[in-house]
Amino acid sequence: MRVKHLFLNHRVSSAFSFLRSMSRRRSIHFTPEGTRFLLFTLGIGLAAINTGNNLFYLLLAMMLSLIVISGLLSEHCLRRLEFHRHVPDLIMANEPTNLTLSVTNRNRYLPSFSLRLLDIVEGQDIDRGLSIHLLPAQGSVLLSYPLLATKRGRIRFEAIGVQTHFPFGLFRKIGRYDMAADLLVSPPIKPLTLRFVDELFSEGQGESLSRRGDGTQLYNLRLYHPGDDSRAIHWMTTARTSQLIVRETEAEDQRRITVVLSLVAPDEGEALFERSITFVASLLWQLTDRAYPVRLIVGGEDSGFGAGPTHLLATLRLLALCERQRPSIGLDGHEWQHPRLNSRDEDSYTVAVIPWSGQSDPLNGVPADRVLYAAQLEELTHAF
Repeated sequence: MRVKHLFLNHRVSSAFSFLRSMSRRRSIHFTPEGTRFLLFTLGIGLAAINTGNNLFYLLLAMMLSLIVISGLLSEHCLRRLEFHRHVPDLIMANEPTNLTLSVTNRNRYLPSFSLRLLDIVEGQDIDRGLSIHLLPAQGSVLLSYPLLATKRGRIRFEAIGVQTHFPFGLFRKIGRYDMAADLLVSPPIKPLTLRFVDELFSEGQGESLSRRGDGTQLYNLRLYHPGDDSRAIHWMTTARTSQLIVRETEAEDQRRITVVLSLVAPDEGEALFERSITFVASLLWQLTDRAYPVRLIVGGEDSGFGAGPTHLLATLRLLALCERQRPSIGLDGHEWQHPRLNSRDEDSYTVAVIPWSGQSDPLNGVPADRVLYAAQLEELTHAF
């Protein structure tokens, strides 16, 4: 008897847990037509009870059955759907991009009808205008929609919401499919004044690096590839080896540049702080475009030296995730402590960006060849 009682308790608890999970994943709302239909059904029910007319009872039974059928069919449309969201690693603020979403109906025999997809971002339902009129059984569809992020940071996609009015439009049933994803938004890239860029490139001590580039010193000899400049052919080696050999030159005056960004700023300086981050991103973009090895130090994060698009993306990720720190936080200096420069790194030219000049030592002892304070940043970023 006790075993039977435990078995019944287990069945009841399982049923309640199933209902709780269904209530979290499903929500039902009346449409205007559904509200009128329900009121009309209640009126028919009252008329049937008061009059005892069998025709009213039959009509009431038919209307109640339509409500039940509507609930069952709408639930079927939302079951066994599978989603895959394709999110890029990094996008840029104020630059439109396309996100894609694939939807698959895992039902073996029956299709799904009249699906409307919603993006659930940070607890809010956002309608992207995505709809599927018919999704066959075992079929899939790929949808895309534009996204424009207006500020840097992290966008958290929590879930996908699917709603349907099928079959009679009496109810709007919404299903939730948890599918978490993060999208990083880097600060926008703005054009910098040519005067500032030229001054920065001409300052400091240049360090010649052994790498390919425009120069006069020999860097390497290699086989000729289609599209190479015929003027670069090394004819003496070509005559000796009977193969077309191309001469590559060594880059001259490739300067290593370190950019240090202070994260300390009061609340009233948040606008300048964000413009300073945009300025740093634009500066790194310009340096990378000119093939300079760059290093970014922001807060306690250090990108290390690197060049090329891959390293630029790594620095933009750091700028996308950095957060402003109030001056009252971390009086011991640990909150914004910058990595120290070693002897090899000190050969680089260091540019410090200080959005707020209220600190006694904003760089925490990091040596800088050029420091841009709030007044200079206001002048450089006023057009942002």
